[in-house]
Amino acid sequence: MTLYESLKKRRAIRQYKNIPIEKHKIEQLLEAATFAPNDRNREPWHFYVLQGEALKKYEEVATEYLVERFPTKPNLVDSSLKVIQTTPLVIVVTSEKVENDEAATKDNVFAVCSAIMSMWLMAEELGLGFVWRTRGVGLVHDERLQTFIGASQSEQIVGTLFIGYPEDEKLPEKKRTSFKEKTTWL
Repeated sequence: MTLYESLKKRRAIRQYKNIPIEKHKIEQLLEAATFAPNDRNREPWHFYVLQGEALKKYEEVATEYLVERFPTKPNLVDSSLKVIQTTPLVIVVTSEKVENDEAATKDNVFAVCSAIMSMWLMAEELGLGFVWRTRGVGLVHDERLQTFIGASQSEQIVGTLFIGYPEDEKLPEKKRTSFKEKTTWL
């Protein structure tokens, strides 16, 4: 499959089989991330891999967060928690903040986004499903996740990656606005 075909095929996969991910595949995902472009070769990423017992503890943190956020929507809390309970691998990805340099801090976030996309494409090649969460059950914007993973104050969480072997599901055709409608030629 060509790179173009891989990009067109890429989907956010949210339903996984109850099969653990082999360590060598996790390592391939992480290594793929390290080849992402990054300003001044700062390599600003850090990966927190959650499996097994760590995932159970993550579920506890997420439960507290979700119950507070959606006190009148127990069905939403339950469905969000099911996502965690059925995902065999979660990786929290952080970006390094650069003290007194907002531009460099932003550049680092851009680099980490590229690293995550590299992981996503690698996951496709490895037959893994992948979804990058930045809100809700991803807990990206909640201090509890920062504390739970032990990230320093010089790190900013960019995404929580949910990864597993995809359930056999028929995914809808990906719809995208043509680049022609989103491009200005100067």
